[in-house]
Amino acid sequence: MTSPNASSRPNSGAGFCAACGAALSAGARFCHRCGTPMGQGAPATPSQQSGGAASVLPWGVAFVALLALVAMFAGKNFGAAKGSSVDGSSNSLPTQAIDGPAAGGAPFAQGGGNGPAPDINNLSPSERANRLYTRIMQYAEFGKVDSVAFFAPMAMASHEMLERPTADERYHYGRIAEITGDAPVARAQADTILQQEPNNLLGLLLGARAARMSKDVAGEKTFNDRLLKVMQTELATGREDYEMHRAEIARAETEARK
Repeated sequence: MTSPNASSRPNSGAGFCAACGAALSAGARFCHRCGTPMGQGAPATPSQQSGGAASVLPWGVAFVALLALVAMFAGKNFGAAKGSSVDGSSNSLPTQAIDGPAAGGAPFAQGGGNGPAPDINNLSPSERANRLYTRIMQYAEFGKVDSVAFFAPMAMASHEMLERPTADERYHYGRIAEITGDAPVARAQADTILQQEPNNLLGLLLGARAARMSKDVAGEKTFNDRLLKVMQTELATGREDYEMHRAEIARAETEARK
């Protein structure tokens, strides 16, 4: 004869919950998963009796899909060429696009070199500063803003360590400051160049750019007028630093004539 309350009697043997299909231990009065008393609840479906696999399956499918998406994105970035539209830490590595076939150790590899990169310990402070400047200008040309931001503090510190910087090196320092948005430093370097050489084309074009960054319209016009006035006379000197930056001087002349 059965007891009037079957749920109050312990389960004599291991089995499954009739409601959710969870495996039950011997002597269990209630399901540890859903709380259904023994002997109550709707019969479990076959999937519930197999441990609830059907309820887990959608999550498993979603997880696999997420892994596939991550793998596809990572593979696309991993396969991207250095110096491509993918910016970031990959550009701190040597690249053929910037460092040339030698692809020496960044950031001191010499662009277009055919041999191994020089030992940075053998470079003079001026050579180190110049190589950093060149690399930043190339990154800026390629639109690699993350890499410019990464190397700019190193480049600026290298220029600050120069004991007697030349006008060209001061121009480099000012250009790095301009690219990184530091108008006061760019203007200070331009002013220092022009104090020593009032007609220096690099100082004048740097001063015009610094004034433009500061939205100093009158100051920019003053520098541009001075630039145009001495342009031909200064270029006739054949200075090496003018020849090195001839494209920038030509662009500054075009801007000044607008």
